[in-house]
Amino acid sequence: MLFSKDTYVERRRRLRELVGDGLILIFGNNDAPMNYPANAYKFRQDSSFLYFFAQHRDGLVGAIDADTGTETLYGNEIDIEDIVWYGEVQSVGSLAAEAGVACHEPMARLAEAVDQAVKQGRRVHFLPPYRYDTQIQIMDLLHIHPSHQRAEASLALIQAVVKLRSVKTAEEIEELDRAAAIGYRMHTRAMELCRPGVTEQQISGEIGGIAAAYGAITSFQSIVSQHGEIMHGYPSPTPLEAGRLLLCDCGAETNEHYCSDNTRTTPVSGRFTQKQREIYDIVVDCHDLALNVTRPGVRWWDVHFDVCRLMTDRLKDLGLMRGDTEEAVRAGAHALFLPHGLGHMMGMDVHDMEGLGQIYVGFDEETRPNLEQFGTNALRMGRRLEKGFVVTDEPGIYFIPQLIDLWRREGTNAEFLCFDKIEAYKDFGGIRIEDDVLVTKDGCRFLGKERIPYRADDVEAFLAARKEA
Repeated sequence: MLFSKDTYVERRRRLRELVGDGLILIFGNNDAPMNYPANAYKFRQDSSFLYFFAQHRDGLVGAIDADTGTETLYGNEIDIEDIVWYGEVQSVGSLAAEAGVACHEPMARLAEAVDQAVKQGRRVHFLPPYRYDTQIQIMDLLHIHPSHQRAEASLALIQAVVKLRSVKTAEEIEELDRAAAIGYRMHTRAMELCRPGVTEQQISGEIGGIAAAYGAITSFQSIVSQHGEIMHGYPSPTPLEAGRLLLCDCGAETNEHYCSDNTRTTPVSGRFTQKQREIYDIVVDCHDLALNVTRPGVRWWDVHFDVCRLMTDRLKDLGLMRGDTEEAVRAGAHALFLPHGLGHMMGMDVHDMEGLGQIYVGFDEETRPNLEQFGTNALRMGRRLEKGFVVTDEPGIYFIPQLIDLWRREGTNAEFLCFDKIEAYKDFGGIRIEDDVLVTKDGCRFLGKERIPYRADDVEAFLAARKEA
């Protein structure tokens, strides 16, 4: 258990007050078989269950009666056959006591509690499920078909969880800094290995091993690819080629599942070409613009579009775009090069709480998403920033041949895009630079004490100083 018992007691008290009434259910995760029952994926506990009930064991459900204040941890005891294979574990009662939960019951008693609440006409609150076994559990308990469960999930509970988990406490920030330290080692190792002939898979394997060596896991499947124009370019056996760029987007989770998420783009030959550096420096300046304007009260939506304007101005300087910048951005012309949003919330999930519904996590009544315009529809975060938020700052410029061909063929935003010039970049790939940013009282700061090199001169100096990998 990461934090003190009082931390979890207080979190549940605040949750109970925010929800107001009814029976709150927070489902923990179960083991997930990979290819047969005894061969399971590495266990990963549900983040909200960890946040409120602290425990990593599978097969648990936490219940909070918002009317009476009664809290119960439901779960079955481990039997002797499990102990033979996996060793002795704490009893459910002991796990409950550690988290400050007064009551514990076997899982069979959960159905009785839910039935009683339903018969009394009380609301049973649950979060949108994302695993099939949890969906079956909810169907057995509440007779709601899995296809209807996201719609039936409790909005009051979703909003309460988002409110509590969005603002990171000092002790959470310490854990996020630890995740950032692991991420630093992962990324600098990837840069050390980035040479002609080394494969994408080798780099991915080594950086994943660094995460595991610190008792952690990668916070998502590592993106390691010379095809940086592919948003999620997963590693292949392809050897790196001189003159190309390697995009590495990866992060670590600590043992308590707080995350890091950084991206670096590295020249395989050790130095950027003039053409690469021109595009790279635009991305650096967009990255730094976001850092300079991020502070409490600023809408992330506005930061995103400030970045889009700067990117458009600079691409006009290179002859790749033209026309009035405001009109071009309003029309979404820049999305040919930046088809995603500037960043997302981060914490215990690398896309923090995204499973609860991005409209509740990244947006609010003041700032609503635009789901109609290409590029803007992929903006995961738009709401006003608050002290304690953690967001990713990740601008990029990508030359996606299929998208370029489609827009040129259909004349999309032709008044703002210089397709003849863009044609010469179709083999360029893509560049993204990403860092994790904590919103402070009057600005923001990077997470972690060590900075992964990202300015072009610093990247080239790091590569020149490295020893043989």
